[in-house]
Order: sequence, then structure tokens, then C-alpha cells
Amino acid sequence: MSDSAEDVAVVFVHGLWMTGLESFALRHHVVHGRGWSWRTFQYSSVGQSHTDVAAALDATVRSLSASSVHLVGHSLGGLIIQRALEQALGWPPGRVVFLGTPSLGSRAAEQLHALPFGDWLLGHSAELLLDSARRQWRFDRELGIVAGTYPVSVGKPLAQFAADEPNDGLVSVAETRLPGATAHLTLPVSHTGMLFSPDVARQVCAFLATGRF
Repeated sequence: MSDSAEDVAVVFVHGLWMTGLESFALRHHVVHGRGWSWRTFQYSSVGQSHTDVAAALDATVRSLSASSVHLVGHSLGGLIIQRALEQALGWPPGRVVFLGTPSLGSRAAEQLHALPFGDWLLGHSAELLLDSARRQWRFDRELGIVAGTYPVSVGKPLAQFAADEPNDGLVSVAETRLPGATAHLTLPVSHTGMLFSPDVARQVCAFLATGRF
């Protein structure tokens, strides 16, 4: 991939209960460090069905005037990207990075779903987070996965991880290991903290540029 900076766009897809504004630190590294354009894809993680969100992401990517389009998904955002790719047509080439995405299911979401008002809190996101079917990366885009190992999160009580199980406070490393991915990297960051980590930002830029961490 030898496109100039002006030809490259990065689309960020946020996670559950987020807006995409929390990606400002990552955006700074991408825009000022690489010179790539940036698009934050916003959606209602609770109120919109994953089918509608995937269709909207597909339309967003196809509307970009760039010869290469990379995608970065945080947590649930990675699952949205994967669902959109299942129906995508005519996307420009590019790479994908998942940040703390529970590709193999979310124990935290299972625990939340079992609580009173859990259905309401998860909304349509439950359709993806509680999917027990084993997923696999089958697309012609290189996928890099970053998982955190700093177990601090306000949602940690929901996850019920074993004492020696690496996790980011909300998602375990094991839950992020999607078969078929190009590369997998662990860093000492928390689930939300990875969005503000300079080390994570550098690794994201490196993978999008070269296909390697």
C-alpha cells in the first residue's frame, strides 16, 4: 500500500455507550503523525440494530473519496466493522485494527444481561455481544488486534475473571483472540485507557501503515 497521505482515510467506530469523541488522542496521532484524514462513525450502540448500523457504516465508507480506507474499532466497534464487512461492496482497500474487541463473546455483557434492566442497558448491542457463535476473520483485509492487560475498569465486577486471567478490566485477552487475524498484541492498558495511550496509538498507526505491529 503506497498511497500518499492525502489518499488515506481512517474510520473510527466507537464502542458501547460511547460517542467517538473519546478517540481524540488516537485521532491526534493519526492526523498529525501520519497526515491521514479521519472520520468518526457515530451510531446509537443501544438504540439501533446492528443491521442498520452496519449498513450505515457501509454507506459511510463508500462515500469517502480516498483510495485506501482503514478502520479502527474499539470494543463493540470491532464487531460492527466485522458485520459491515459481511455485506460490504466496493470498499477501497485498507487494513483493520480492533482495540479490546470481545470477538469471542463478552462475559461482562452476559453478567450485565442477567441483571435487572440489563436488557435495557445493552439494547441492540446484545445481538452482537451475546452471540455465542465462534467468529472467524474471513476477509481480504489484514486485521491487527490490540488487547489490554491492565485490569482496571468500572465494569470489572461484571466480568468475573479468574485471578490469573489477563484482562483489561472488562474484556479478557482470550476473548479478543479472533481466529484468522493477522497479528495480536497485548499492552499494559485498560479497556478505556487504551484509547488514550501513546503506545497504543503508535501501534495502531504502524499496523495500518505496514500490516505489522
